[in-house]
Amino acid sequence: MMDGAASLPLEGRQVVVTRPAGQVAHLAEALIALGARPVLFPVLAILDVEDPKPLLDLAIRLDNFDWAAFVSPNAVDKALGPILARRPWPVGLRAATVGHSSEQALARFGIQQVVAPRDRFDSEALLALPELQDMAGKRVIIFRGDGGRELLGDTLSRRGAQVEYITCYRRVRPNTDPAPLLKLWEEGRLDALTVTSSEGLRNLYDMVGKLGQSWLRKTPTFVPHARIAEQAARLGFHHVIATGPADDGLVAGLLEYFREHARAA
Repeated sequence: MMDGAASLPLEGRQVVVTRPAGQVAHLAEALIALGARPVLFPVLAILDVEDPKPLLDLAIRLDNFDWAAFVSPNAVDKALGPILARRPWPVGLRAATVGHSSEQALARFGIQQVVAPRDRFDSEALLALPELQDMAGKRVIIFRGDGGRELLGDTLSRRGAQVEYITCYRRVRPNTDPAPLLKLWEEGRLDALTVTSSEGLRNLYDMVGKLGQSWLRKTPTFVPHARIAEQAARLGFHHVIATGPADDGLVAGLLEYFREHARAA
């Protein structure tokens, strides 16, 4: 663990990162820069849809829509790769999304001037924006994963929009071996976990088994949204820390927590 001579604020802390493989670099690099040792344990895998035909058919009809909403960076990547390989983005189609990471993903595909919330990154925050209040007669396509929330579409429909959904990726639980986590817990060397979705939290709980669950409930768990904290409470977690949004919020929460921890030691 960290001692008083440590030069970095998270020196030696072993912090579990549960993001899907391929999406861990930003958070892992930030932790390493602060002296932590990221433990990569993906609890979700993001896969292509089994049948791409609906997405490819939609590409032909994109000019019919006024708004395209993307629920995550995964939705951006899995939708726009196939679509833009077949056609350019319609000039009059406005894009909306739930947060900064998705905005960055859209920018990589050349889509700028995106409508997105600034302070909280979820559907509720997106729906609060003035651009999405008067939706009478607007045609909206929502890009999402399988089994996504209905709040965005339902609310826009009540505001007068004609809404369609398109599933552009699948989320599955990976076969990640929990042995490294169990070993760290057994040795008392696992300091914290970061979890970025309610589904991922449920997967994590199942993946570590009964022995791991007893340790998991006692481990400081950092989550960037109240919904995940509520899910953790239902699972019996004793030490859940709700942080600001996205990776920056998680890092700030870890720094504050371990700074206070060091003062109390």
